[in-house]
Amino acid sequence: MTNPPLDAIREELVTSLEATVGPERNLLKAEPASCRQICLPYPVIDNDDLAKLLYVNEHGETPGFRGFAVDGLFPVAEGGPGLKAAIEKVCAQVSEAIALDANIIVLSDRNANGSNAPIPSLLLTAAVHNHLVREKERTRVGLVIESGDAREVHHFALLIGYGAAAVNPYLALESVAEMTRDGLLGEVTEREAFRNYLKAASKGVLKVMSKMGISTVASYTGAQVFEAIGLDHELVERYFGGTPSRLGGIGLSELAEEVARRHEYAYQGRVAGPGELEIEVGGEYKWRRSGEYHLFNPKTVFKLQHATRAKRFDVFKEYSRLVDEQSERLATLRGLLRLRTGDACVRPPVPSKRWNR
Repeated sequence: MTNPPLDAIREELVTSLEATVGPERNLLKAEPASCRQICLPYPVIDNDDLAKLLYVNEHGETPGFRGFAVDGLFPVAEGGPGLKAAIEKVCAQVSEAIALDANIIVLSDRNANGSNAPIPSLLLTAAVHNHLVREKERTRVGLVIESGDAREVHHFALLIGYGAAAVNPYLALESVAEMTRDGLLGEVTEREAFRNYLKAASKGVLKVMSKMGISTVASYTGAQVFEAIGLDHELVERYFGGTPSRLGGIGLSELAEEVARRHEYAYQGRVAGPGELEIEVGGEYKWRRSGEYHLFNPKTVFKLQHATRAKRFDVFKEYSRLVDEQSERLATLRGLLRLRTGDACVRPPVPSKRWNR
């Protein structure tokens, strides 16, 4: 039986967002060394906290801890093979660092440049986490992610769920800082804006955890309580081991191609034409005329409203036809399915006696 969902607000007494970073001892043999970990109030951290973790023992004041940073980048021109080789290289570097007594590993994409693109942070985190599990080294180290592509609650929930002890969304924080300087956030200071963002993001992770009946970040970290949709089975098996994946999908080559498109847009430069925005509007959440395609758009919504207000079934049929046709534009899983036709697809009927039991 699964855990029932928690009410994260009214049952706050039994929930905890406190994250710990560092090596873990034998859970069956409690000893003073088991408590020697670094505690963080929230799993989403700012740049200052990241620097403290990376240089935790720079002056020798905290013996027993050693940070090590690994660049999570790949040569964008090499596509899928380059991405695969880069992931294997990062995994090898992490194992080498652990052999040299590093116990806080920072996976970073901050040093991306014109020829090296960031490995998607979730892919990198899951790959390193599962690599360390296979090598029986996972409890010897804590993973911290310094990521530019993590910006919203679901991103943080996924990264923590696949092994991250803490996440530093540096690009999101820089965006918050710029909004503060431009006066878009009112009278709050930059420090207050950072604190509000980190608290809100961490509370969002708590809400995701509570829906699954998990009350502490310690229980949620590395739990992999997700299902993969649209990823190749071989990719999931290799880098997201143990994650259910009932549908196939894209592999490393397609992921590398998607990263390459964003990388080219960022580094090759783009001149805005007349009436054109310099930055794409996106439209992932809110419908935009030149943005992401949405199944429910002004045309379909108008047809539905008109049909219900005027009580016209013929207009409703127009609405349903629009939705059914649009589902084929990759807006739904149903739009990806096709029914086989012809004599070759005819199967003999199943004898009813097989169901008499």
